[in-house]
Amino acid sequence: MDEHHIVWNEKVARQIIKNLNKRRMEGSYAPTAAQAKDEILGMIPKGAVVFRCGTMTATDIGLWEDITNLPEVKLIDPYQPGIAPEEGLERRRQGLTADIMIASSNAITLDGRLVNLDGMGNRVAAITFGPKKVILLVGMNKVAPDLESAMARVKHRAAPINNIRYGLKNPCVETGLCSDCKTPQRICNMWGIIEGHMIQNRIHVKLVGENLGY
Repeated sequence: MDEHHIVWNEKVARQIIKNLNKRRMEGSYAPTAAQAKDEILGMIPKGAVVFRCGTMTATDIGLWEDITNLPEVKLIDPYQPGIAPEEGLERRRQGLTADIMIASSNAITLDGRLVNLDGMGNRVAAITFGPKKVILLVGMNKVAPDLESAMARVKHRAAPINNIRYGLKNPCVETGLCSDCKTPQRICNMWGIIEGHMIQNRIHVKLVGENLGY
């Protein structure tokens, strides 16, 4: 990444954080994924129960492995290999009462709105209410100018790539673009748009000056 892009990331992140504060959410910026990971690990207190959500951003930087090594921290992991689907659902339910939820956001607008689209809805539900603290790790590649462009980004980029990742046979896997399908395995069922929060600083957005996730 060249120096001009680095400067742009910092300036835009600063404005987004100001707008998050106006919406009773908090934000911080890390220029690198490595720094962001260290700062998030520092936000997890001893004895906390942490809920893992399906974010490639956190997976790619090795965050889950480091969390499991924290002293007396329990990780609720619905994605543990080998568990039955019913156990995965039960762990998602347990995650709603966790101390900390860690996820990403499919998009974030310049004015500080968070935009997400789920298949089952456990992630958008938990972001909205449940865990005491929500930490969202968001690469600057997910910044969108406004709500309309944020939703378009989710439908025509993040969702098709995730369909490919899951090995699904939805139409977007063939075309690369959303066709608003109605298949049983559709993963684009429930929108979550966070305009603000009544609980001051429950949601913390960690913006990262790298391209992370989808």
